[in-house]
Amino acid sequence: MARSPSRLAATAAVFLIASAAGVRTQSPRPMGIVDLLSLPRLADVQLSPDGRDVLFTRSDADWKSGRRTTHVWRARTSGDGTTPIQLTNGGDGESGPRWSPDGNTIAFTARRNDDEFAQAYLLSTDGGEARRLTTHASAVSDLSWAPDGSSLYFRAADPKTAEEKTREKIKDDVYAYDENYKQVHLWTIGVESATETRVTGGGFSVTSYALSADGTKVAYHRAPTPLLGSGDESEVWIANAGGSGAIALTKNTVEERGARISPDGAQVLFIAGANAKFETYYDGRLFVVPAGGGAARALVGESDAPYDVDRAIWSKDGRSIYFLANLGVHEEVFVVSASGGTPRQLTDGRHNIRDWSASDGDRLALLVSDATNGGDVWTLETGADRLRGGGPGLNKVTHVLDLVARDFRLGREDVLQWKGADGTLVEGLVTYPVDYQPGRRYPLAVMTHGGPQESDKYSIGSMSYETQVLAGKGYVCLQPNYRGSTGYGDAFLRDMVGHYFQNAHLDVMAGVDELVRRGIADPEKMVKMGWSAGGHMTNKIITFTNRFKAASSGAGAAQWVSMYAQSDIRSYRTPWFGGTPWQKNAPIDAYWNNSPIKDVANVKTPTIFFVGEKDPRVPMPQSVEMFRALKSNGVPTHLYVAPREPHTWAELPHQLLKLNAEIGWFEEFATLRPYTWEKAPGGR
Repeated sequence: MARSPSRLAATAAVFLIASAAGVRTQSPRPMGIVDLLSLPRLADVQLSPDGRDVLFTRSDADWKSGRRTTHVWRARTSGDGTTPIQLTNGGDGESGPRWSPDGNTIAFTARRNDDEFAQAYLLSTDGGEARRLTTHASAVSDLSWAPDGSSLYFRAADPKTAEEKTREKIKDDVYAYDENYKQVHLWTIGVESATETRVTGGGFSVTSYALSADGTKVAYHRAPTPLLGSGDESEVWIANAGGSGAIALTKNTVEERGARISPDGAQVLFIAGANAKFETYYDGRLFVVPAGGGAARALVGESDAPYDVDRAIWSKDGRSIYFLANLGVHEEVFVVSASGGTPRQLTDGRHNIRDWSASDGDRLALLVSDATNGGDVWTLETGADRLRGGGPGLNKVTHVLDLVARDFRLGREDVLQWKGADGTLVEGLVTYPVDYQPGRRYPLAVMTHGGPQESDKYSIGSMSYETQVLAGKGYVCLQPNYRGSTGYGDAFLRDMVGHYFQNAHLDVMAGVDELVRRGIADPEKMVKMGWSAGGHMTNKIITFTNRFKAASSGAGAAQWVSMYAQSDIRSYRTPWFGGTPWQKNAPIDAYWNNSPIKDVANVKTPTIFFVGEKDPRVPMPQSVEMFRALKSNGVPTHLYVAPREPHTWAELPHQLLKLNAEIGWFEEFATLRPYTWEKAPGGR
């Protein structure tokens, strides 16, 4: 599908990226931990108004500072082999680049010089220094240009009062839990005058927004607070661009996202994990609602087809809607008539489409990753003439991550299907060891994804799931999309409703049995790992079976009653157990019977635990419960706590320790091989 660049341009691009990542090699070799963590990451792809250029952010590992630094880059979409250009180079990085409507200016957010908070900056596409536009009293984010280019919109939290600042200075800082937040509102600022104007205000937060094509209206998601736990109380609103005339377009108990106004201003699309009656806990559906108010209708997802809609945008003429759908192990682009009907699939591959944007015409810019590439920029031609001519054109724009296939010997990644205990078809991804030999059995690493409303898709691995690193050490890796995963239809997803662990863990073990049956996995050298919901699964599996020689649980739940109260989000968890744990006649038996701690006395598997000290999602006490139970019962265990880290660890030394400790644990108890911890570049 890709158009090959010139040899000269490809060589130049690869040299640049490999040198920056510190992973350049003379000949391909298995991927190590530092190699994986040092790979560049692309995000926030933005197509220019004329479709000729694309902006994206690229983050690179800075081992000296122990973090990743993100900058804005620009590339031509013509596929002429031109090397991407780095546009920004601030010490603290930049984010959120957005083209001006005329394509002559780029807006982004950054903290520079004496900035206390992130501010909006403007950079001419002709070059030169960026100039600061805003001097807001709190951090600026989520920039959007007015269609005429005269102003920028942004979101920002209400600033601290003088009294609050005074109290902070004298450490009079006791706060009311779940009340220590600032509402987030929408603002606009003139590009020439630099005059700021508040668009929304009051006792609510704007969690996201989108302007209409003519700039006269704004659709936004409004929640009682900016806290994640308020998501199911948010609604879709529409107002005049200045904030007047606001009306609510939805009123339900589910969370909506991605509101977009149609080009003619008559309708608003949005996505919600609900059925047509707005009952919760379903695959993502695409809805449209009249912009003047009225009943919302499900446009995509109400049929038997397993569309789990992730994102959606209007076509230029408003007659169609493009959307991204999760199909289990892969993500694809579809198009559907704005009046409804059967969606048409525009892409089909062994890939994951992670991000996208559209230009003024019907061309999309995509971030596409697969088993050998962590995510480069592609374009997709979707105009009517192209579609009538035999289908869209998918063209590769950047070659940043080509170095993965060039510099490393990789394990092959394939789809595996098997039957669950009740006969339901289940699938997942298998990454074979480097230099795999049919007929030989290998150590097996079973990795379960988070969510659990998610699915594992083609990838090269991550800090949480280091598939290619383990493949280089001779492991076969199984990533099962167990019951409760998205992309396989509502019944598959909703199997968890009322009883989290009904078929999910049985699906995992059935996949293990299939690999053993095929003579691929060594049943005497199996390990289990996972993060978040994958950690929940690990905690369950080690209480269910002793077949694994070692296990690793990252940010996993131990006891669902305490977890429900401790976590910053509860709406997804209420359906699992049929109610809250503190309502009258609470379903306590369902909470307890699905809690791994209930059967923790069964655990014989040496297990290590990882958690961020500041994790709001699966707070540290959950890991402490599991760790102390195993330690008390004489099961080999450790608990690694990362200071400052939330639910997902970001600091490079913490990520390096996690991967070293995890692989070292597997080697000690499963393969019985010595393991030498990798060190950061420079010996840190």
